[in-house]
Amino acid sequence: MLAKAHLFAFWFFQDDQGIGWDPIHLWKQMSWVAQVVVVVLFIMSAWSIGVMIDRWIAFSAARKQSRQFAPVVAGALREGKLDEAIRVAERNKKSHLAKVVTAGLMEFRAHNESNELPGEEVEASKRALERAEAIVHAELKRGLGGLATIGSTAPFVGLFGTVFGIINAFTGMKAAESAGIGAVAGGIAEALLTTALGLAVAVPAVWLFNYFTGKVDGFIIEMDNSASELIDYFLKNRTRQLRS
Repeated sequence: MLAKAHLFAFWFFQDDQGIGWDPIHLWKQMSWVAQVVVVVLFIMSAWSIGVMIDRWIAFSAARKQSRQFAPVVAGALREGKLDEAIRVAERNKKSHLAKVVTAGLMEFRAHNESNELPGEEVEASKRALERAEAIVHAELKRGLGGLATIGSTAPFVGLFGTVFGIINAFTGMKAAESAGIGAVAGGIAEALLTTALGLAVAVPAVWLFNYFTGKVDGFIIEMDNSASELIDYFLKNRTRQLRS
């Protein structure tokens, strides 16, 4: 085996002089199908990165403002300062909690001076909270569906380019009537590059989709708890008004 090693090395590198391995040469050596696949993968990657940055900024702002908002509005509600609580909520418009609380408080204030029965008033506020939760939920999930789609389809897009790369490798080998590396290097490089790009696009998209989905679930739990606490506040407030 050692005696024949130099023959294997000669076969492997015999036609390698014309093959370029830098990105520019690889691009020029690709077929138009592989070039289209690479462009599509880059577009998918750019879109997924944009969604990741957008969601990261939105979730960070929501978390930061909610931490500042929650204790302040809770204190205002304990003291019965409804208008102050609404003003605090409106100053924290990026907070998921503030959006839900604002909807409930404004609905309650609108019906506070009406002649409706207490149960109807609370039910109207409850419906406003549910609508606000649904809207905020949709806003939090914006772009995540596309991120999941990219994560699941990018490997197959890359595989499409891989198939054509392998076909080109065999075509080149047939045209050269040789099994040397120079005859198949272009097609093999094309196949491996599209496969690698497909995986490079898919893996971060899947990881970040799962991470952001967990964040959204946590936000939903917080909104549900806030809505329950607001309903309790409405009931206690209306009970005090009836007694007085």
